[in-house]
Amino acid sequence: MADSEALEAALHEAERLASWLREDRSVRQTIRTIANRAADCLAAGGRIISCGNGGSMCDAMHFAEELTGRFHRDRPPLAAMAVSDPGHISCTANDFGYEAVFARAVQAWGRPGDLLVAISTSGNSPNVLAAVQVAKERQMTVVGLAGRDGGKLATLADLALVVPAERTDRIQEVHIKVLHMIIEQIELRLFPDSAHEQRPVRL
Repeated sequence: MADSEALEAALHEAERLASWLREDRSVRQTIRTIANRAADCLAAGGRIISCGNGGSMCDAMHFAEELTGRFHRDRPPLAAMAVSDPGHISCTANDFGYEAVFARAVQAWGRPGDLLVAISTSGNSPNVLAAVQVAKERQMTVVGLAGRDGGKLATLADLALVVPAERTDRIQEVHIKVLHMIIEQIELRLFPDSAHEQRPVRL
């Protein structure tokens, strides 16, 4: 495939997924429901834990830092953490195996009423599914972000959003957009009167 054809194909697929996200009302309702459940959790003093592998770990980290920091609104920090600490991951993987790296963190920090955001483009990452199992045992709400056919994650999660795409990069692009929309809805719900502050651009 020529360079121009590859570029055109990538843009076409991105447009298709943007249309799906914009036009499918069930998707928008799922995003609202996830945001409301997350806002309810935080308002009740709960915390949000996020996890994923590779690019999905980066998404999990970005989601958490926008909650502890801020997205658009100047407001108090929100209790969120991504399971991404290198010390925890290397120690747990060495002692218990890589499948346990997320589950052990959820076991340590998760409480009834908390919320787990589990991200897996295939929906079948064993360590993500292990974390989901622990979260359910601890009576946490499980939100799953997946792609392709949703895998096991779509079945196990209380709320699942499955991106109808095969390529990992396209799935991840939609995941980060969805996570941004969820954060924005959380801020609007919990801090409706906070100032919407435009961050300065420094060049």
